Amino acid sequence: MVRKKIRKKEIVVGLVWTIAVMFFLTFYIWNQIESIRVGYKIGELEENLQSLKKDVEKLETEKSSLLALERVEKIAKEKLKLEKPKKEQIIYDNFRPEP
Repeated sequence: MVRKKIRKKEIVVGLVWTIAVMFFLTFYIWNQIESIRVGYKIGELEENLQSLKKDVEKLETEKSSLLALERVEKIAKEKLKLEKPKKEQIIYDNFRPEP
């Protein structure tokens, strides 16, 4: 039985192809893993965004209830002991724009 002699050039070419294929597969797998990781991160951020939007809505509602004119007037009268001005306390000024 005669064995075929393998030349160094064939070994080098085979080794280069093997390394190239392994490099390509490694890069492809890494790329897929990163895509999945980014997808999970996007999902988390979207959940956080929805939560923050709900918080903003709650705060806007609370703000509008705290700034209601009836509530402000009640606090001014009861806590601050403020009263409506009397007629003699009101000063009118005729503001006319200067030419």
